[in-house]
Amino acid sequence: MAVASAFGSGDVTDPVEIEPPDIAAYRTGNIGIPYALTFDSGRPGPHAAICGLIHGNEICGAVALSHLLERDVLSSRGRLSVIFAKTEAYSTFDPDNPNAARYIDEDMNRLWTPAAVFEHEPTNVERARVHVLRPLIDSVDILLDLHSMQADTTPLYLAGTSAKARRFAHSLGGTATIVCDAGHANGVRMRDYGPFNDDDVDQVSLLAECGQHWRRKTADMATDTAYRFLFRLEMTPRDTAAPYILPATPPDDWIEITHVFVPESDRARFTEPFARMEVIAKPGTVIAHDGHNAITTPYDDWVLIMPARRLVKNQTGARLGRLHPFAGSDDG
Repeated sequence: MAVASAFGSGDVTDPVEIEPPDIAAYRTGNIGIPYALTFDSGRPGPHAAICGLIHGNEICGAVALSHLLERDVLSSRGRLSVIFAKTEAYSTFDPDNPNAARYIDEDMNRLWTPAAVFEHEPTNVERARVHVLRPLIDSVDILLDLHSMQADTTPLYLAGTSAKARRFAHSLGGTATIVCDAGHANGVRMRDYGPFNDDDVDQVSLLAECGQHWRRKTADMATDTAYRFLFRLEMTPRDTAAPYILPATPPDDWIEITHVFVPESDRARFTEPFARMEVIAKPGTVIAHDGHNAITTPYDDWVLIMPARRLVKNQTGARLGRLHPFAGSDDG
């Protein structure tokens, strides 16, 4: 096991408690796209999609999607698409080196830009998969993208910058903390693709960070979130969803990300082993050193979101946010 010598300077491998499901039965799909299936109820309603495995090491999504498919949890209205996004990386998953399965050539969740999705001759495995999935994602009205995190911390619903996604996240009634952010400096996430962040159109997307990558409770949270999503959309009945819905106390606040720490050097280090959404009371507190630069908190009661275990130059190291109470119809 690799242990960091300074906070943010290396990888720590957590125990793998989840058995990666065999998804070979879904290889051919049913819409001409491998590992993508769409089920049409024949009744009016939205086109909803649940996606997992954008990153091959985040196996909770595969667990949740396999659960739905094995139990024939199909939509009672509209259409439901189930998407195993990055199966080549997932097929390399090794419990003794689980981080290595994140992607093959490039992070697929930084490629949802017009230049990448309309690329005529994709240059690697991830770009080719984005190119294939793009027409399907274009047709989706409401998207749930299932992910997991490095740290064993509170689950998060990442709602992007739109009020509509924040309201939808709150309406699920889950225990996850709702975070509103603009994504990453080094690329565009699928949840931020196209109209998903535009409050003037109806399409909505939500990225669920269900917990630490390989904890059993993370897979349970992914399954819970999938059922909450389907029940909220009236696509599955209460008695079908209820056995898999976890007890929850919805949050009183949501977090607006106002700053993002992106290291400018290969020598960036946190001052402490941050991991669990620490609230730092005093402005000006040094939380990291980036080469010769001290990274300080910009205001009081600042919340640290998803600090990276390994800080890498030009990649998101942490998000910095402030709390807002849910109040009124605009907040769901």
